[in-house]
Amino acid sequence: MKYSSRVTIIGLMGFWVLVLAATSWAQNRPPILEQIAKTYGIDSWDKVEAIRYSWNGEITGLFKIAHKWEWEPKTGKVSYEGADKDGKPVNVSYVHTDLSNQSDAVKNQVDPSFVNDNYWALFPFHAYWDKSASVIDQGKFNLPQGPGTAELVPVKYPADGGYTPGDIWDLYVGKDNRVVYFDYHRGGAKPPSRVFATWAGYKKAGPILFSTEHRGFADGKPLHIWLSDVAVKVTGSENWVDAK
Repeated sequence: MKYSSRVTIIGLMGFWVLVLAATSWAQNRPPILEQIAKTYGIDSWDKVEAIRYSWNGEITGLFKIAHKWEWEPKTGKVSYEGADKDGKPVNVSYVHTDLSNQSDAVKNQVDPSFVNDNYWALFPFHAYWDKSASVIDQGKFNLPQGPGTAELVPVKYPADGGYTPGDIWDLYVGKDNRVVYFDYHRGGAKPPSRVFATWAGYKKAGPILFSTEHRGFADGKPLHIWLSDVAVKVTGSENWVDAK
């Protein structure tokens, strides 16, 4: 399958802002946002030296593709293995904060995919870090599909900023402060305009909790996104800790 813009299934949700510690703006947000972030390991984020994972995505009848990433949050270094827009193998490393000196392929293909895949892997952290987004705790609601209820926590990006302004992630959060389901609404016209997906397959790599299994629908078409080969390297060790 050739690489195309369809690979960024949900696109680039707002400004990609990396904050390594809690800041004062977070105190004005609903307490559940911090509770979620803590559940996923935000208090140990400063100990994370590197994260690696393979992001695998499939929409029935449209595409099936995999991206392999290694990311050093403190240095901004990103390493990618996958394919270019013509389906040719690519193996590249670059610094995310230094895109102006990168090739067009990195700027326009690799890095947008990195941002997209990173949001899937670490969205509970991004919701906490991204101060451009508004967050509300709306209380208990029925899940969009299937039985059960959960706390509905919409995360909405502004209409005048980010890569796809106006995007909304409706997070459905269980009693254990883990996301169990989400309903995504794109702010722009580019498809898919709406995505429903489960958050399951929870595994922990070092201090960080990952949801590795997402099944649902993208504009009515069956969607499957999963993370594999997830591992974390922590401060003081050269060894990777695999997700279990």
